[in-house]
Amino acid sequence: MPPVFKEGKDDKMESDCRNSSATLVDLKGITKAFPGVLANNNIDLHLSRGEVVALLGENGAGKSSLMNILCGLYRPDSGEIHIRGEKVEINSPRDAANLGIGMVHQNFMLVETMTVAENIVLGLSDLPFLPDFKEIKNRIKELSSLYNLYVNVDDYIWQLSVGEQQKVEILKLLYRDVDILILDEPTAVLTPQESQDLNKVIKRLKQGGKGAIFITHKMDEVFSFADRVMVLRRGELVADKVISGTNPKDLANLMVGREILFRLEKKNASPGKEILKLCEVSCLDNRGLPALRSLSLNIRSGEILGIAGVAGNGQTELAEVITGLRRIKSGSLLINSLDISNCQPLTIIKSGVSHIPEDRISQGVVGDLSVAHNLAMKTYRDKPLTLAGILNPSRILERARVLIESFKIKTPSPLTRVKFLSGGNIQKTILAREIDSCKSLLIAAYPSRGLDVGATEGVRKELLSQRDQGKAVLLISEDLEELISVADRIAVLFNGEIVGEIPSSEASVERLGLLMTGVRE
Repeated sequence: MPPVFKEGKDDKMESDCRNSSATLVDLKGITKAFPGVLANNNIDLHLSRGEVVALLGENGAGKSSLMNILCGLYRPDSGEIHIRGEKVEINSPRDAANLGIGMVHQNFMLVETMTVAENIVLGLSDLPFLPDFKEIKNRIKELSSLYNLYVNVDDYIWQLSVGEQQKVEILKLLYRDVDILILDEPTAVLTPQESQDLNKVIKRLKQGGKGAIFITHKMDEVFSFADRVMVLRRGELVADKVISGTNPKDLANLMVGREILFRLEKKNASPGKEILKLCEVSCLDNRGLPALRSLSLNIRSGEILGIAGVAGNGQTELAEVITGLRRIKSGSLLINSLDISNCQPLTIIKSGVSHIPEDRISQGVVGDLSVAHNLAMKTYRDKPLTLAGILNPSRILERARVLIESFKIKTPSPLTRVKFLSGGNIQKTILAREIDSCKSLLIAAYPSRGLDVGATEGVRKELLSQRDQGKAVLLISEDLEELISVADRIAVLFNGEIVGEIPSSEASVERLGLLMTGVRE
């Protein structure tokens, strides 16, 4: 059972209200504008008990803004919010929580210096001055076991992988027993097996009379998770359909207004000289435990090596070792035949390496800097952006406009601070900078995470273009279909070791999934 709180008069009224209506959420005419952007324009949304509504749209279409209004982070400029048949005003996340509304955000709302258990109970108003953490941890462990969301309750957030942090966010809501669940791309960092587990969680919640709004860019999840789908385009509602009355192709066309290719045509790879070579590399994770165990791999120019694996099996550490963000304990790392083991990141950048990081917010951008300055971060040392050590603002702005147009970054201006962009457009900013500056090796960790189907198609084409231009690409992804369609070879990591490597032409989701559990062929 969820934690029991003392119920006062107001709480009793709220409890009675929760049981009084089959309608959970009714948004009427919601409009929200930001400087230069109309995020939501007169949107209606309905959610009933035992229902899951999928919310689709391109990056910047207004999905997250609409849900941020429902969870109390934003206030609408106009429109009404009705919860369980009663008109309400939601002025803060606490108001939303009191109404039984909880949200898992794209960018995690966790305190890195606190433990998993501390984060899960943080903000509970009825928590005693001296909480009984033994009881709290036992309850979290029960939920973890029930929903297959295993995580060490005593670990600090900074010690966890992105996938593990996502589990903590979901556990926070389950611990609070919310009955209106908002999921903003929660499977973006989960493996297919973990996504199936989440599907089971949602089905259990539906059976208990709860409702969920599910934001995703993965079409297969729309049809496996949702009962109804709503499509937003440029801040407006363009479709509201029951799942049985639509299909992936129609939804994709509604989202972007053009034909989307779900299968890419790619030429056969023509590998050239060896670009990257890891020889018996070992390293430790943030907890001081082995993360990579005598790992060896190589990538040649003109090919893409895909890396698959359940989150927490060494993918993050592999990218960090190659890019100089984590020290090697033993072994060697060569790029273009030069040993750069434990070199500084700048040295590795100058050797021709670009890096699309797993965590776009803390590693990929500086939120308080403009889009233009974030786009210049890899090239500002060189002409024409700088001359004799002095930056040229007009050249930086000119280059930014070219990249914004090329990568279709939706921003009011190149001078807009990047933290004000949607998550998908922040990702596009990183992609534009790293791909534009790549000279020989591109490390792409979850490059299509958080992108809509149109942008995802563009990223995959760009990765293949980089390969065809003679670059070496290391593609780390939780999307097995993406690995199969884009990579030339796929290596599977388990417990810091490669347990199998197969040509993508011989790979299948089932075969890769088995390797990801540690079963060697």
